[in-house]
Amino acid sequence: MDISVTLLQNDLVWEDIPANLAAFDALMAAANDPTDIIVLPEMFTTGFSNNTASLAVEMESAPVEWMLQHARNKKALIMGSMIIQEGHQYYNRLIAAFPEGNILTYNKRHLFSLMNENDYYTAGDQQLVFEFRGWKIFPLICYDLRFPVWCRNTEMADLMVFVANWPEKRHFHWTTLLKARAIENQCYVAGVNRIGKDNNGIPHNGESGLYDFWGKELISAKDLLTTVSTTLSKSALNEHRERFAFWKDSDTFEIK
Repeated sequence: MDISVTLLQNDLVWEDIPANLAAFDALMAAANDPTDIIVLPEMFTTGFSNNTASLAVEMESAPVEWMLQHARNKKALIMGSMIIQEGHQYYNRLIAAFPEGNILTYNKRHLFSLMNENDYYTAGDQQLVFEFRGWKIFPLICYDLRFPVWCRNTEMADLMVFVANWPEKRHFHWTTLLKARAIENQCYVAGVNRIGKDNNGIPHNGESGLYDFWGKELISAKDLLTTVSTTLSKSALNEHRERFAFWKDSDTFEIK
């Protein structure tokens, strides 16, 4: 079964949850219908901020309900990350909101020490791979992209998804590593980044895109405020894996 994927690329209003939700309301309205999966950037409600005490929300909160409402309305899976508080701990948490009303979560494993993310957030220790409409989905967050062992496709996921706030000055790394993860894991890879300059003065140029198992770019949002969509072929992926069964020769390993 084929599946359609839509990427929402936007400038993020610094630490302003209502403004960002309103902006993504407009992009949701502009997104192609029907679509199966909609992906938003990392920390799409606030921008990449360490102001956890002021910006964190709980799982039962308006931003999470916003995702669920759009998932119901669009009849689509919606993914993006935000700052979540549980007890005295804060997480950069990807939320996967399903049209049926359920939620799955992934806490960012690799915290970006160059911006002191590790001083404010608790790192996750569990991967998330789940099935949706006959596809295995493997979501990850930004800096995780640099660590191929953590991203290793040991469960034969069909689509790997990265949500990010990736800076413009390292854009070549962004596109190169997305292609590398697609080639080495023999799966489709989607990467959703933001555009615009954040409050730290760091510019972002987007380049959200989707790559096939050959590392070929299927769609790109370039540096625009936009939505981009495409349909992915499961039969093409299966044929590739059968014809080039490199995955059978992979090494076993254990993550500690």
